[in-house]
Order: sequence, then C-alpha cells, then structure tokens
Amino acid sequence: MPPSHGEGGGGELTRPGGTARSPAPDPRPRAGGGRVRAIARALWWTSVYLFLVLFPLLVLLAAPAREGAGLWWDFSMGLGFAGLAVMGIQFALTARFRRASAPFGIDVIYQFHRWVGVGGLLLVVAHYAILRTGFPDALGPASPTSAPGYMTAGRLALFLFGLVVVTSLWRRALRIEYYRWRILHGVVSTAAVVLAALHIQGAGYYTSVRWTRILWIAYSVFWVLLIVYVRLVKPARLLRRPYRVTEVRAERGDAWTLTFEPVGHAGLTFGPGQFVWLTLGGSPFRFREHPFSLSGSAEDPGSLAITIKELGDFTRTVKDTEAGATAYLDGPHGVFSPDNHPAAPGFVFVAGGVGIAPIMSMLRTLADRGDRRPMVLVYGNADRESVIFRDELEALRSRLDLRVVHVLEDPPEGWTGERGLITGEIVRRALPPRASELHYFICGPTPMSEAVQKALRDQGVPLRRVHFELFNMV
Repeated sequence: MPPSHGEGGGGELTRPGGTARSPAPDPRPRAGGGRVRAIARALWWTSVYLFLVLFPLLVLLAAPAREGAGLWWDFSMGLGFAGLAVMGIQFALTARFRRASAPFGIDVIYQFHRWVGVGGLLLVVAHYAILRTGFPDALGPASPTSAPGYMTAGRLALFLFGLVVVTSLWRRALRIEYYRWRILHGVVSTAAVVLAALHIQGAGYYTSVRWTRILWIAYSVFWVLLIVYVRLVKPARLLRRPYRVTEVRAERGDAWTLTFEPVGHAGLTFGPGQFVWLTLGGSPFRFREHPFSLSGSAEDPGSLAITIKELGDFTRTVKDTEAGATAYLDGPHGVFSPDNHPAAPGFVFVAGGVGIAPIMSMLRTLADRGDRRPMVLVYGNADRESVIFRDELEALRSRLDLRVVHVLEDPPEGWTGERGLITGEIVRRALPPRASELHYFICGPTPMSEAVQKALRDQGVPLRRVHFELFNMV
C-alpha cells in the first residue's frame, strides 16, 4: 500500500543509509549477488526469530519433569511457553529495526505480526483448553478471591491476549479510532505479556531449578527491555529530531502535499519509494503516528514531502495544518524502490488513486538523475479532475522515456483512453515489448493489485520482478 496516504497503512522497509545525491544506476548486471545476499539476510533473521520463539522450550526441556505428568501435560506446557514467546516477540516485529526488516519489507512484517498474533493466541488457548479438559485440578478455583495470584494472572493474560487480537482484526468494524486503538493495543499487549510471565514464574513447574529460573528471568527482562525501547527510547530519540512544516499545498483529488524541514539536525536522506511514520502536531509518545510515503525526489535534499488523500479521520484534518507546525518523522523505511534493482532494463508502474505518491517519488528521482530507461505508468482514478499530479506527469514525459496510460472510471466526453477500473487486460495492453524483463511497481487498492499481479504472472513475468505494497497495513 502507500503507507497510509489515507488512514493507517503500511509500506515495506528500508535500505540503511544512502546519500543525498545518488548516482545514476549502473546498468551492468549485478542483481544476482544482491539476491543471494538478500536471501542470506532473510534466512539469518528468520533463524533469529525462530530461536527467540523456541528458546523458552529449552527451559521446558531442561527442567526436571513434574511428577505424575504425562504427554498431554508436557504438550500443554510447551504450547503455553511457545504461545507466550510468540506474543513477547511481537514487540520486536513492530520495533522497526531496519536491518531485521529490510529483507522482507515492513508491510510484510506487519502482516506477519498480525497473523502470528492470532497463532500465538491459539497456542495459549490450546494450553488452557488441555489443562481444563485433562487436568482441571491444576487450574484450581476460578474466582480471583480464592485462586492463587499467579493463576489469576494467567487467566487475565489469556483474556487480554484475546482482546488484543479481536480489536486488531476488527478495529474498523468495532469503530475504534486509530490512535485510540494504538493506545489500547500498546497498553493491553504489554500488560498481557507481563501477566503471562508472572504466571509462569509463579507456577514454578519448570522454573524451580535455579539456572532455569535465571534463564526465564533473563528472557522476561529481554521482553521488558524491548517494550521500554519501543515505547520510551525510540520516541525520546524522535523528540530530539523535530521537523517543521514549511508548506501545505492542495493537490487534485482531495489530496494535500506537506513539505518539511529539519529543526536543529541534518534531517534524513531517503530512496525513491520509501516512507516515514508521521507524528503531526503532537508528541511522539502519544501513539498518533501514521505511515505515509514520501513523494519528493530523493535527489533533492529540500524536497522532503508527503502527499496525503482525505480518506479517514486523521487525513481529513491535514489541510488544516499550518506552516510552522512541529512534526516528527520516523524513517526512512521501505524496499519498494527502483534503487534496489539497478540492473533493471526498464520499469512499469501501476497506481490507483493516491497510490501514485511513492511512484511519483520514483519518477521525480529518475528524472533528476537523467535516467533514460523505458518506463510505463498505468494510473487509475475516478475522473480527470481526480488525477493527482496530472500536470507534472505530463511534464515528466519530456524528461523521461515515459508513457502514461490514464484509466478513468468516469471519463469526460470524447475520452479515447482506457475506461473503468484497472484490470489485468488493461495492463496487458499497456505492456511494452520484452515485458518479462522489466520490473513492476504496483501501489493501490488490494483488488487492483491482485488483478495486476495475476495478469503479470499470465504474461510470464517472474515473481522477483513484481514489487507491490500492501495498501492497508494496520
């Protein structure tokens, strides 16, 4: 998606570093080595994740077995340890560690975070269900007034884990405002992990031996430090790097472009197509950040800009922002960028509505670099007046080897171009010769993205050359 050019959203992640003015891409093939390194990094971080999730099971295996316990008891304990580990590592998945997220893309990480949370909840539920069915005496009384404190902590943790998952999957259906949900999500998930850790420590079945207790305490401290970093350290760093809004510019299609300048620091450098998390008019401690793509040229240090369409509660207030307002930018993030594919012989961009924002950053950057590789843009909108950057797109055709194909749902009288929604057939008609050798960047609503991806597969375009953002990440 374009990281929430509307409300909430996501992108992919970042390449670390970069320079303010990058050279034109080297046309010599060197993507193979890059792919090998990317795969190696992905395998490394996947191994790290699996180790952190499975580490508590080492405590389970190393500790003395409980007298009278059998297979189902041990299986239940394993499920409980694994479920809590999954939930605890969730904080790492949303900490936006650039090196860890870069091989996958942060939008993929956030989607994984969402669904692995469901898996973690199911593990914990199964842990409780097995005990309830096969070992009811071990659970003891349910009333908090008569149950041991650690058992009440476990039951409360289970309830809170369920609350976190339900409100995350059905936030919009429950009509929970985004920033209120973020506060709820952060507070409740933190409380649930702490209560679950206290439950395991209090139960003591597998932490009664001194060294296993030390291991478990150390692991719990790791979770606490992770939470402190995400909730306190990282916002404190942002607080020391504020930005000032320099312009709020109206665009077509109920969109607005905000430009920023750093205050008291050097700012950030970014690659075309990357995004930032924006906190506008508030403290970074207040859970009011939203992800948005950068729309300016990566070759122009003064073009730190974000283009936002009015789609939700927050985005409808962007036009009321005054020049001089304070903002905080966490980034840049994202691997949705042509800079990661320097050997590409050309590009095809497919955008729907405000999905043009990261692609506009790519086009502006490539134009500033004097890039002459062939490019095609297929851009869908409701009508001609909704085409964001319409005039600039026409001007870019003289600076790039660019063909623009507009697709309008409600075209004006006499329109001879493409009509309706972007479909696989429309994209197929727009493809240039040797289409399977080009790289494709897709940003727009999920149905459009899926239709385009299918059409490209049917045309024999390798999966590694198709890059897309998940339009709704949160």
